[in-house]
Amino acid sequence: MTNASHRACSTVAHGNYRRLIDPMNEAALFGQLLRATRKAHNLGQAELAEKVGIGAKHLGRVERGEKLPSFELIIALANAIGESPSVFFEFENARVDQRFVKERLRQLVDNRNLEELRKAYRILRASLAS
Repeated sequence: MTNASHRACSTVAHGNYRRLIDPMNEAALFGQLLRATRKAHNLGQAELAEKVGIGAKHLGRVERGEKLPSFELIIALANAIGESPSVFFEFENARVDQRFVKERLRQLVDNRNLEELRKAYRILRASLAS
């Protein structure tokens, strides 16, 4: 990894970032929004990576939520795509795939007692019935 790309991103589980970002949430959603925006502009991963001066593998790690981009990289990505950087942070509008949602649901119910599971089941069933 070059010194420049090391400054561009930090590993999700590295140092203070662990307290600031839930890697299964924000980093993954950021990456999904970045990927969706890149694809919506018909840009390949290698093409966008070249435009911002990082490797395609590095960009792939950002898109998978494995790396956290620096502020400078976020701005560079947005400029190269022709979008506002804010589009990468519209988490409530993120279209996550079915596997991701199912995994998040599984994580929510792991290590819950029977009473909590029954309550969650009743709430989910009522929510889906309406």
